[in-house]
Amino acid sequence: MSDSAYNVLFLCTGNSARSILADAYLNHRGRGRFHAYSAGSHPTGRVDPMVLSLLQRCGMPVSELRSKSWDEFLGPAAPQLDFVITVCDRAAGEICPVWPGQPVTAHWGVPDPVAVQDEGDTTRAVAEAFRILQRRVDLFMCLPISSLDRMSLRERVAEIGKR
Repeated sequence: MSDSAYNVLFLCTGNSARSILADAYLNHRGRGRFHAYSAGSHPTGRVDPMVLSLLQRCGMPVSELRSKSWDEFLGPAAPQLDFVITVCDRAAGEICPVWPGQPVTAHWGVPDPVAVQDEGDTTRAVAEAFRILQRRVDLFMCLPISSLDRMSLRERVAEIGKR
């Protein structure tokens, strides 16, 4: 684990909604204790506009958010990851890279809000995905990370995804 801020990577397939929401929220709420990142196994290349709008309405910065590949977190210049959390079922089922440093991994599946076809329903789905991720990130930030052994920590982080 890091001696300073913990580095957390949220993964999804497209890196356009769920992983972006979790990234932005943890960076906003966990400033100083956590540094969040997000990436996708097959990034779309753009962040969903409804996600950006919601985050802006919540007072979170969005200028640096972008859809990117998980390959950016594999090279020698990549940050040392403490946690890697998948937030979509497709990414959880994919064969993930071997992350340097053996970070704690977990799955926090959330339904894909951008898969909803109707715009009004998509807006509600994005808000619901954000609510779920906020709750999980809040629980994650409450964990006594430095006092838990690795196995207990992995179990506790995984349990958050089941709530």
